[in-house]
Amino acid sequence: MWNKIKNQLEQYPERLKVARVLMKTDYPPKATKFCSIKSKSHQCECSCCGVDRRTVNETLVTIHENPELRMIFAEIRPAGASLKEIAKHLNLGVVEIFVVNARSPGILSSAAVILNAAGLSIRQAIVDDPELSPEPKLTFIVERKIPGELISELLKISGVAKVSVY
Repeated sequence: MWNKIKNQLEQYPERLKVARVLMKTDYPPKATKFCSIKSKSHQCECSCCGVDRRTVNETLVTIHENPELRMIFAEIRPAGASLKEIAKHLNLGVVEIFVVNARSPGILSSAAVILNAAGLSIRQAIVDDPELSPEPKLTFIVERKIPGELISELLKISGVAKVSVY
């Protein structure tokens, strides 16, 4: 999917930056006419990408005029709210698992088994798409703080490079 987007926008690196942000936010799927940059979401996209409003508008027009891109952006949805940033305040545990190869099978299931065996209930599991994230990771938010001894267990999983616990 990202390769299709990249092929259409690679001659415009700034538009590619905007497209990457749009993939993570809620692109307006029913839009038939693009409004000016006065909307807050466009301002956010400008500041997130380090581009001006014209670049955001040009990217939106390009997406709208290209049937393949329009279909991708119209159908994709954000995964939802993450508890990661507020986990500490809710007394939840967070573990981030960085991998050698994000396409290696079994990492999520192996980590879930280890957390389950330790009696931790998983509230959320968030996996970054390797095509969209430069350093994809697997993030678990669990019902309580992660015991330190689980770090060594998680590091034994084939393909795991690094583990961070919060």
